Amino acid sequence: MAHVNSRDKYADNIPLAVGVIILTVLALSLGDALIKLTSGNFVIWQIFVLRSLIAIPNLLLVLAITAPFNLRVPDESIWIVLRSGLLVAMWIFYYLSLPKLTLSAAAAAYYTLPIFITLFSALFTGDRISRNGWIAVFAGFLGVVLILRPKAGDFNVYAILPLISAMLYAGAMILTRSKCRAQNPLVLSLALNVAFVIAGVAASSLIALLPGAIRHGFLFAPWAAMGGAEWLSMGLLATAILIGSIGAAVAYQNGPPAMIGAFDFAYIGFAVIWGLIFFAEIPDMISTLGMILIVAAGILSLRQ
Repeated sequence: MAHVNSRDKYADNIPLAVGVIILTVLALSLGDALIKLTSGNFVIWQIFVLRSLIAIPNLLLVLAITAPFNLRVPDESIWIVLRSGLLVAMWIFYYLSLPKLTLSAAAAAYYTLPIFITLFSALFTGDRISRNGWIAVFAGFLGVVLILRPKAGDFNVYAILPLISAMLYAGAMILTRSKCRAQNPLVLSLALNVAFVIAGVAASSLIALLPGAIRHGFLFAPWAAMGGAEWLSMGLLATAILIGSIGAAVAYQNGPPAMIGAFDFAYIGFAVIWGLIFFAEIPDMISTLGMILIVAAGILSLRQ
């Protein structure tokens, strides 16, 4: 049932928020699977720049048709800039961890994010988190651990990076809820994609100054040549980031962050599906139990 937060005038729409966050993590998980498939062909900064350069004209066109009055510098733009910066930094920290961690260790560390979202909601927005809410968060995280099962030896100092990434994402979603709630989600997506382009161009320019001997790998390689298949991949990645960036804004504008954060765990379930489709990775019984825990956590979060 939608309710009005006493601290502001905007009504929550829980069914919309939950439906949108599930669609969002579906799109983002597919996008990340595509990035994994193409990581040998692209450097991450090239993906940042090109997918956003495809997304930005589409966002501008839709805004021009549906909300032309939003084609201006928005009010309180400092919060939008800060939110975009947090999200870009989130992806940078996460990708910096991947060369030094197994994927399971990095993902398990990153998916502490609903815990940070719940904690930050209580600290910064005054949301009251029920016992069921906390149980849902930890049940979801346990489900992630059962699916990924990182070994203790996989963790090292680089495991701090995806933890920082999780905190950055949590902070960005709290800003979405508390400071950017009245903003058009298309404007928030536009600002994020502009930030991706700025970060990608800046990083690529700096990397061009590095010695050739260290210019290799997913973070430091030169840009790859673009053919038809590469542009198709970039178009799919642009579609994923459009859905993901708009959806995250809509979801956290319309639902309590702690509740929506619990549904962020659905990313892992979709990742397992894409792993089966693209990489022939078949989940075992323990992984299946983990997915059941994640679903149960989402249901429990709705009852808090």
